[in-house]
Amino acid sequence: MADLKTDTLRTYAYILLYIALSSGQIFFNKWVLSSKEINFPYPLGLTLLHMVFSSVLCFSLTKILKVMKVDQGMTPEVYVTSVVPIGAMFAMTLWLGNTAYLYISVAFAQMLKAVMPVAVFVLGVAVGLEVMSCKMLLIMSVISFGVLVASYGEININWVGVVYQMGGVVGEALRLIFMEIFVKRKGLKLNPISVMYYVSPCSAICLFLPWIFLEKSKMDEHGPWTFPPLLLILNCLCTFALNLSVFLVITHTSALTIRVAGVVKDWVVVLVSAVLFADTKLTIINLVGYAIAIAGVAAYNNYKLKNEASRATSNDSDPESSQSQESQPLTSR
Repeated sequence: MADLKTDTLRTYAYILLYIALSSGQIFFNKWVLSSKEINFPYPLGLTLLHMVFSSVLCFSLTKILKVMKVDQGMTPEVYVTSVVPIGAMFAMTLWLGNTAYLYISVAFAQMLKAVMPVAVFVLGVAVGLEVMSCKMLLIMSVISFGVLVASYGEININWVGVVYQMGGVVGEALRLIFMEIFVKRKGLKLNPISVMYYVSPCSAICLFLPWIFLEKSKMDEHGPWTFPPLLLILNCLCTFALNLSVFLVITHTSALTIRVAGVVKDWVVVLVSAVLFADTKLTIINLVGYAIAIAGVAAYNNYKLKNEASRATSNDSDPESSQSQESQPLTSR
């Protein structure tokens, strides 16, 4: 009984850690990028730094310190056809998502992210991973309507920021689709550390090329920075810790728990950002629209939970088919 209570408390502690780190990372990135705060207006450079840091740290943990192992079944063909698209979409998601913070508030960015299940479902139907149904069409309509209402209630809407944020949503949806195809067709079981080990260098390369053309010259013109480099290192550490917290939550619960915790995190971010940042002005229409969208997201999560439960039941009778079902992607905050 005592062990069960201890495990329950540990699980809740991991969930709270994930919510705190995920929310904190969003605020940290906004703080670094904002012209009114740290004023490091280079989202490409910041994201590139995250990926380089992650690559070095993962290599040190797996190959030098040998704290963790990575899957040995990776081949050049699998890497090129599966990991590279995932890495490219992950780079796109983080780049565009961070760029959006230069134009729109953190709260509004989170509201727009609520449309993610719609993007994932539509792309899933297009590639044959999802099946269109009246129930799912209704759920997607509710989410879309909620996001539209929340957008209508935005006081300081900036369409450039909206385009960047929606581009990040599309990138994240494509990354999740590529990850699902990768897991189902390649049969590799990868935890988030393994994914970071393989994906981070690829994402860094994908970010490096546009950084050379879009931001390097601007950063050179600026000259030396006045804030401590340790601040950016801490920002990178927070990103890495966030992905570790995802691993801990999934290990002790399930992927669905991360999605539910993500909904809680989104509300925390929306409400707390109104206190932390001057550019966040929440309206009643904002909150009502976001509540409608979140209700749709909750219905979507419930639908996925039932599908996973039925799939798990069928896998119990076919152990070999369940070998690659628990691989999880990195979080994109």
